[in-house]
Order: sequence, then C-alpha cells, then structure tokens
Amino acid sequence: MNTFKEVPKKETPAEKPSRPKKRSKIARSFVSVFSGSFLSKENVIRQLPFILFLTLIALVYIANGYYAEKTVRSISRINSELKELKTEYIFVKSELMQLSNQSEIAKAVKPLGLEESTSPPKKIVVQAIQKQKKTTR
Repeated sequence: MNTFKEVPKKETPAEKPSRPKKRSKIARSFVSVFSGSFLSKENVIRQLPFILFLTLIALVYIANGYYAEKTVRSISRINSELKELKTEYIFVKSELMQLSNQSEIAKAVKPLGLEESTSPPKKIVVQAIQKQKKTTR
C-alpha cells in the first residue's frame, strides 16, 4: 500500500501556543449588558437613584410630547372652526344688510297692510316761551 508520509512540523521559537484573544472593553460592556450581569455589580446598585431619576425624566419628556401634540391638534381644530364661523358671519351680515334696505322692508310689511309714506316728514318747532309756560304751571 501506498501511504503518504507525513513530515512532522518543527516548532520555531517565534511561534507561541495560541491563547484566546482579549476582548475589547466595548465588547465586554455589550456582553455584560446583554447577559444582565452588570445589574449585580455594586456600582449599578449605588447609581440606582440616578437611574430612576433619569427614567422619571424620560417619562416626563414623553408625556410632554404627547401633551404638545394634543395641544397642536386642538389649536388646529379651533382655527378651522374659527374660519367656518367667520364665513358664516360674513354671509349673515350680507343677508342682514340686504334685508334692511328700505325697499326690502316695504315688501315685507305690505302683506300686513302697511304702506310706505310718500310725504316727507315735518319738523315740529317748539318755541322757548311755550316751554317756560308749561314748566311754571
């Protein structure tokens, strides 16, 4: 049988047995966070009040965003309602001006038996002497 003869490799002094590579600080931090082991460290427990404070601030920030959005929607709705009311005001005002014309009023009261006066109004002048007589009596 033919067999392949293996030649043993000679170790050179430059080659060292391979060791596991050290992880970088960032990689260790990610592993610690994802595994949950960072929560058991004393530093985290000592910083717990600050972490809770930051959580509270985040919740207030989110609530403020929702409140601002709600206010913007309310302002938008009120502005559109205001535009509608302005349009209605202009329409009603123009109708009122048209109906308050003398000719329109005359047409409206004609069925009631009232007619427009054709003679101009007369001015009544009261003399000052007649006023004094009336007040002394």
